[in-house]
Amino acid sequence: MDLVKGLFEGSRLALARSITAVENEYENAIDIMKAIYPKTGNARILGITGAPGAGKSTLTDKVVKHYLDQGIKIGIVAIDPTSPFSGGAILGDRIRMNDLTLNENVFIRSMGTRGSLGGLSKKTADVVKLMDAFGMDLVIIETVGVGQSEVDIVKNADTTLVVLVPGLGDDIQAIKAGILEIGDVFAINKADRDGCARLNVEIEMMLDLDSREVKWRPPIKRTIASKDQGVDELIDALDEHFEYLEDSGELESRRAERTRDEIIAMINEQIGRYVADKIVTSDEFNSQVAAVNERESDPYTVVNGVMTSVLK
Repeated sequence: MDLVKGLFEGSRLALARSITAVENEYENAIDIMKAIYPKTGNARILGITGAPGAGKSTLTDKVVKHYLDQGIKIGIVAIDPTSPFSGGAILGDRIRMNDLTLNENVFIRSMGTRGSLGGLSKKTADVVKLMDAFGMDLVIIETVGVGQSEVDIVKNADTTLVVLVPGLGDDIQAIKAGILEIGDVFAINKADRDGCARLNVEIEMMLDLDSREVKWRPPIKRTIASKDQGVDELIDALDEHFEYLEDSGELESRRAERTRDEIIAMINEQIGRYVADKIVTSDEFNSQVAAVNERESDPYTVVNGVMTSVLK
C-alpha cells in the first residue's frame, strides 16, 4: 500500500499506518514525512493542557462536537503518560471521547510519552503534520496532565488553552511558574465548584503582574464541560485568538520559530543517536569511563574528546 498516496486520497487506514510508521521509526518514516511536508501548514493547531483531574478530555470532547457542527474536520492527538517501569501506557483519554471515534470527520490517535518530559511525546509534531497533510482543518493536542512541566505545548500549538479547576491544592499551585505563562486562553472548568470566583480573581491578578508588553490579554472563561455549559463562549475566545494571530502577523512568527526549534531538536537527536550507536558502545569509551572511575581522568576531558570526534 502506497501510504502517502492513500493519505492524500483521504484513506484513514493510510493515515493510521503512516502515524504508526513515524511513531515507531520504521524505515519508511522519513520518506513519508519528506513526501507530505509540502502539504502541511494549513491546519489550526490547538493545544489543551492543565492539571490532572481538570476535565481536559471531557472539555476536549465538547469543544470537538461544537466545531463539528461548523463542518470542520478535526484530528486529535491525545498524549498519555508512559510507565517508567513497564514502558506501557493505558491510552485511556479516548474513552471519554468514545462517541467521536465513529465520526468520519474526526480522527483520534492516542500516544504514550515514552519517557519524554514536557507533557508531549517526541513524535507529536510529526503526527500533527500527518493529520494536517490528510486535510484536517483543526488538530487538537491534549497533553498529559502532569502540571508544570507541560510548557512544551507552546512549541507545538498556535493557541494554547489552559484548563484549571477550583479546589485542586492550594490556590498558589495554579500560579506557579510555567503553566500559566503559556496560556492564550484560560478555562475554569467545573465552575459550579466552590472557589471558582476566587480562582478567577487570582488568574486576573497573575496576568496583571506580567511585566511583558502583550497585545493579547488571555481571556478567562468558565465552563462546566459535563453539562456542556460555557463551551460556546470558550470556542468564541479560541477563534478570536486565532484571528488575532493572523491579523497581527504573530501566527507567521510563531510558526517560523517552531520550524527552527524542530530543526534544532532533530540535529540534537541525530547527534545523540550517533553517540549512542558509535561511541558509547566502543571499548575505548568503556576504558575512558573506567579511567574516570579510578580518578585517572575526569568526565570533562572525556566529553570534550567525544565532542571532538563527533564534530570532526
